[in-house]
Amino acid sequence: MAAERSTADILDAAVHVREAARSATSGATGVGAVLAALSEVMAYDHASLARWDPLRRRHTTLAGSYPDDATAYIETRLHHDPVFPVLRSPARGGLWLRDVPGRLLATSPGFQEVLRPLGVEDGVAQCLFAADGRYVGMLNVSTRRPRRTSDPARAVVTLLTEALAAAVDSPACAPPQRTAAEARRPGGLSPRELQVLAELTTGRTNREIAERLFISPRTVGTHIEHILAKLDLPNRAAAAAKAATWGIEPQNPSQRDG
Repeated sequence: MAAERSTADILDAAVHVREAARSATSGATGVGAVLAALSEVMAYDHASLARWDPLRRRHTTLAGSYPDDATAYIETRLHHDPVFPVLRSPARGGLWLRDVPGRLLATSPGFQEVLRPLGVEDGVAQCLFAADGRYVGMLNVSTRRPRRTSDPARAVVTLLTEALAAAVDSPACAPPQRTAAEARRPGGLSPRELQVLAELTTGRTNREIAERLFISPRTVGTHIEHILAKLDLPNRAAAAAKAATWGIEPQNPSQRDG
């Protein structure tokens, strides 16, 4: 087993994180270098830095190591999670998993559907705010190993938030602009999501949609979850109504893509 790192070692590693954040802010390096440096402050199994897009009302991952499903949750659903209003409070210095009340975790899809299946036992979600008070994004760090309550890394991560926020908010770290084809897609939906959305206008069940699109009912359900999250809609009926206002209709079976 590796020896426990001293407070001095962790503080020294924090200096490297600040240097990596400054480098990313200037565009000299990518945000991935910041997460790499952060692993020396606290060992993790998964981590991500995501930028908040106020126009699209979603997060965009700038660098991360979570599986695709977890990344999609962070980007499109996390800000609807019951835990999010708690951790977004500017006065809070990060929300560590072990500090979240059990009753709140029980209502959190992020924990029940994403973190628990990954075997996550500890970690922190840290909202990032610019100097002018704007919410600009967040840091998510997860580990399968519980950490000591007195772990100095807990305080150090909080001290690093100003540098992390500057990196996430920097124009140099902005995600690539959407292509013209993506910009033409209503709501930023993928081609397959648009197909599923069109099918919702007919009132078909997930199984019926699956048969028409040659995918599984479970995949249809996942697409519908993403559609509702991206469009900030409460249910499939509202999604169908939105599709109708956009003039989206199901394709003829002969026009389906694979």
